[in-house]
Amino acid sequence: MSPTATTKLPPTKQPTPPPTEGPVPTPREEPSLTPAPSRDLSALRVDLQPVVSGLDQPVDIANAADGFGRLFIVEKPGRIRVLQDGELSSVPFLDITGRVGSGGSEQGLLGLAFHPDYVRNGYFFVNYTDRQGDTVISRFVVGQDPAQADPSSEVVILTVGQPAANHNGGQLAFGPDGFLYAGLGDGGRAGDPFGNGQNTQTLLGKMLRLDVDHGEPYTVPASNPFVGSSGFRPEIWATGLRNPWRFSFDRSSGDLYIADVGQNEYEEIDYQPAGSPGGENYGWSIMEGLHCYPAGEACDRVGLTLPVAEYDHAQGCSVTGGYVYRGQQFPSLDGIYLFGDYCSGRIWALARDGQGQWRMAEVGRADIEPSSFGEDESGELYFADLQGGQLYQIVILP
Repeated sequence: MSPTATTKLPPTKQPTPPPTEGPVPTPREEPSLTPAPSRDLSALRVDLQPVVSGLDQPVDIANAADGFGRLFIVEKPGRIRVLQDGELSSVPFLDITGRVGSGGSEQGLLGLAFHPDYVRNGYFFVNYTDRQGDTVISRFVVGQDPAQADPSSEVVILTVGQPAANHNGGQLAFGPDGFLYAGLGDGGRAGDPFGNGQNTQTLLGKMLRLDVDHGEPYTVPASNPFVGSSGFRPEIWATGLRNPWRFSFDRSSGDLYIADVGQNEYEEIDYQPAGSPGGENYGWSIMEGLHCYPAGEACDRVGLTLPVAEYDHAQGCSVTGGYVYRGQQFPSLDGIYLFGDYCSGRIWALARDGQGQWRMAEVGRADIEPSSFGEDESGELYFADLQGGQLYQIVILP
């Protein structure tokens, strides 16, 4: 979650400047401040409504789409808690603290995804760092009691060695195609010293796409972009990521949004439209955001997919990816991607206007450390505070 190998404390809060809106800059043009004709993002104001407290370092929020209306909250030390009807379960849905190594600021139980057919098979998948600090992606099964999983049911799907304690990524999500996507960081430290971002023979610094319904423990989808290509791991769906801290699929369009934590200057949002055949290279460590890395050096951008949004470290230090809002309570948010910053507590809205230009505006700010966004079964959005141990719902201010 932090942008470098050392843990960063949130900077002193500064007064929020007046919001501005304009197309996100590209390498060939200066940002325009012309308001979006189809939607004035700067007119939006979001707030955080407290839902529950008493959580232990919440880092992910998920729902099982099983009709029970529950939220599952991942706690970094190795537990999954259940929130239903405003009440937090006293007994964890899953407790694997004995298997999870969570001593580092970016280690722990980091991700949760429920199988699309969870109602029938009871499968869910987690991403954690083990006691050696390596990434483990595993499958578990719910027990006879729908409120508790069977901790003895673990089937390890994939393990990936981690050369350092940070940049573990950790997000899991099933795409509209039914495949499991996993985001892995570049292996840690600063400046990609291991060269993993552009190394296609490692899974580090990549988005993976796995078929967990066939084969043991998985198979590679035949439609993955690098299947049969020499020098590429076939599990790779996209390359050039530094530390993807939360990605999500728009539940309506199927578009993929990836928040990639930057190095020392820029945070970015990457985008993959639904129907993409995959194979995008998001640039790290050739670029940081829309800028060559290291700063001031020339770089070859040919073949790279540049971010659709960025912000510099005057506004924050570590991006936390969110979701495109598809709920019913706040129609004015429909189709807008919301994301935040871990250090400053800022919340931004991002959307394209009628001319296809991406536009971004700050729409809120809170004095918390947002570790994750999440959505419930109906598409309403939530926000977790890492150190405060609270869960909030995102609401629109009147």
